[in-house]
Amino acid sequence: MLMPLTSSSSSLVTSTTRAFLCKSPLTRPKFQSWNRTHANVPSTRHFHCFYHLQLSDMGEAVKQEEEQGASISLEEWQAWGTISPVPSMVSQIVHDLKLLEKHVDANMCFGGNGGKLQGEFRVQEDKKHRATYQALGDSEKKLQFYSARQIACRVLGSRGYLCHKCWLPVEEDCMCSKINSCYLWPGVKFWLYMHPKDFLRQNNTGKLLWQVFGVDAANLCLFGIPEHEEIMWNAFKLAGKSKVWCLYPNKSSILKSVQDAFGEEPVTNYEVTATKDSKVDTTLHFILIDGTWSNSAAMFRRLQDQAKSVWGDEDLPCISLNPGASAMHKLRPQPSWDRTCTAAAAVGLLLELQLLPQFSSIGLDTQAEAVEHALTILLEALTTRRVRMGRSITRKVRHTNIQ
Repeated sequence: MLMPLTSSSSSLVTSTTRAFLCKSPLTRPKFQSWNRTHANVPSTRHFHCFYHLQLSDMGEAVKQEEEQGASISLEEWQAWGTISPVPSMVSQIVHDLKLLEKHVDANMCFGGNGGKLQGEFRVQEDKKHRATYQALGDSEKKLQFYSARQIACRVLGSRGYLCHKCWLPVEEDCMCSKINSCYLWPGVKFWLYMHPKDFLRQNNTGKLLWQVFGVDAANLCLFGIPEHEEIMWNAFKLAGKSKVWCLYPNKSSILKSVQDAFGEEPVTNYEVTATKDSKVDTTLHFILIDGTWSNSAAMFRRLQDQAKSVWGDEDLPCISLNPGASAMHKLRPQPSWDRTCTAAAAVGLLLELQLLPQFSSIGLDTQAEAVEHALTILLEALTTRRVRMGRSITRKVRHTNIQ
């Protein structure tokens, strides 16, 4: 969602634990299979995990569920903005939830403040996933289960309610027709390293990057999902450490500005270099941490640990950007001058690169303007929604202690 001029912040217009309000659509899409409510009930704490560690027992049952729309198909999964296969742990959770639904003879419903599981099913599921989660002694498995359960429940709870592309209620607030797609220079690639709690959040701005540039230019990588993290780090191995940068205000190391990082490089025709047939990856890879500020520190530490396993040290190169006010700040002020939303961080990077001689003829400013326009459209959609629901369109500044 909101990230720093290199990270991510708390929620724009929803709480940091938002799941999604769900209701039965007038026209049921082919992916939809569970009941959901739009009940106005108090929110409850949302715990995360799943039930079985083994995938070998799924077999024919999963195939039958796919045919009946009870699982997440590849088509549905990739419609949400990813190019990866359906994560195995996410599939396992969906399978287990469906089995539990049959076992307790209660419908799986989502609703209330935050769109969480509701009713008797929630009570039974809460007992089961708590027991399973506590039984896991390995912290890595706990993280993977936590992430997969968040994602599975968000996908199930959003079926027929949220638009697959803009993640806004499809019947009332979809903004896709107003977004202008744009070509991103192939010498730059964005990686949206997103926390599970920001996946499918209506006020997320990272999603705008693949709406504008496409999923190949802006890849979604979900925190704690092995398949996603493997794809990202395989690309980084190919590119080499010198071509990978993280936009994050890491106070524990020396931060480089765009000028420091790229200003001393020779003036070359980057457009030709990036498009010619070559076995060497010359693309500049930029990681955008997309999550709340309270989650961003743990996400960055995980990136450092992964960098150490790949390159032998955890010194992941970081870039700081010159501060700039995002249109989204009207709804959600940032806690300090060097923090902004995810999409605005991408805009700032493109504009600062444009100022360097070797990038001046590429048109990065035009590409930045396309994202800024999308940010304005999102702001208008979220503001209209909040006004319609009788909610405030301003947020108080939240101070954090992220170092």
